[in-house]
Amino acid sequence: MFYSIKGTLTHTEPNIAVVECGGVGFLCRTTMNTQKVLPQIGQEAKLYTHLNVREDALELFGFATQGELNCFKLLTNISGVGPKVGLAILSALTPEQVAAAAATGDSKAFTRANGVGPKLGQRIVLEMKDKVKSMQAADPGMTPLPAGVPSAAGNAEAAVNALTVLGYSSSEASSAVARLDSSLPVEELIRQALKGFAG
Repeated sequence: MFYSIKGTLTHTEPNIAVVECGGVGFLCRTTMNTQKVLPQIGQEAKLYTHLNVREDALELFGFATQGELNCFKLLTNISGVGPKVGLAILSALTPEQVAAAAATGDSKAFTRANGVGPKLGQRIVLEMKDKVKSMQAADPGMTPLPAGVPSAAGNAEAAVNALTVLGYSSSEASSAVARLDSSLPVEELIRQALKGFAG
C-alpha cells in the first residue's frame, strides 16, 4: 500500500521513527541499523515502508534501504519470525550479513538477535536455503550453493545465492557480482552489489 514515505523527521526513540508528511506524522517501526543512518530531527528523511495488517492494529515499518525492506519481508515469511523478531534480526545484522549467513549456513549469526534461539536460527537458514533451491529448480542455469572451504569462486557463488535469497533474479545477481572483485569477502560482495542495484 505504501511504497515509501518522505518528509520531516520529527521524533525518534528506540525502534521508532516519526516522519511527518503532508501534515500527518507517520510512526514507523524501524531497526537499529536504520536509526543509525537517519538524519537529525527536523531534517528530511525517506523510509521504504511495509504495512503490517493485524486484526487489532495497523503497523507501519520503515527502512533506510530497499534491501533492508526486502530482507524484512523475507524474514517475516518464515514460520516463527514475526515483525518484532524480524526487526531484532535486522538490528543485529545488516541485510548483507543476513544473506551471507543464509547462503553459507551460518545459523549462529541469527542468534545474536534478541528472541532468536539456536532452533529458530537453524529454521531461518533452512527455509532461506530452501527458497534458493526452489529458485535453482526453476532456473537450471543458476549457480549451485557452495560447499566446503571458501574460495574466490565460492565467495562469488555465495554472494549470488545470497542476493537471490534477497529477491533478485539469478541473472541480475550474477551480472552484479561479475563486475566485482571475487576475492572480496562474501559480505562485501553482497554490500557492493546492493549498492550497485540502488545506484
